[in-house]
Amino acid sequence: MTDTAQARIAEIVKANDVLLFMKGTPLFPQCGFSSRAVAILDHLGVDYESVDVLQDMEVRQGIKEFSDWPTIPQLYVKGEFIGGSDIMMEMFEAGELQTLMQEKGLVSAG
Repeated sequence: MTDTAQARIAEIVKANDVLLFMKGTPLFPQCGFSSRAVAILDHLGVDYESVDVLQDMEVRQGIKEFSDWPTIPQLYVKGEFIGGSDIMMEMFEAGELQTLMQEKGLVSAG
């Protein structure tokens, strides 16, 4: 993977408070894990951006090296790697994801 891809990924992560690297788009997720990640973020009511890794092979490979995480989707909050859909689900069920979003000022306390 090129340094350009790493730089581009870093730039996208830095530019968005909540960012989901996924397969497909929020309206048309291309895998069950991406679909679950979108459902969790939508349920939280948080504004987020997404990157469809199927549209860009450099990003698809690069994001795995960038985060040192082997699977997609990947969630970033305020530049910090949170995890994939399993971690998102565990955090969501434990109330930790909601707390994180509130602490970062991304959703109002419910």
